Amino acid sequence: MQNQTSNFDMKMKLIHGFSNKTRIQILECIKEEEKTVNQIVEEIKGSQSNISQHLACLKGCGIIVGRNEGRYMYYSLRNQHIRDLLSMFDVVLEDVENDVACCDRHID
Repeated sequence: MQNQTSNFDMKMKLIHGFSNKTRIQILECIKEEEKTVNQIVEEIKGSQSNISQHLACLKGCGIIVGRNEGRYMYYSLRNQHIRDLLSMFDVVLEDVENDVACCDRHID
């Protein structure tokens, strides 16, 4: 039972990475190509400190990776599986969009 509980905890940690509007915006922003913090800030119109905190969260749970080049850090999705998962969210959302829109039990 301990192993199954641990697996559930790990799944929840992974899902938590996707459970914030800013983090989803960041992931969509870097879905097709790597970008610097400044490029991400400019594209999603956020504050640099807030974006940096969310990038740290995403990197910490393994959803994105960072690559240093000179004085810039470039962020990208960890792999094709993460890109596929983001696409699958869109596919599933198409099926349940009306129900999600009417749901008043979600947490912001």
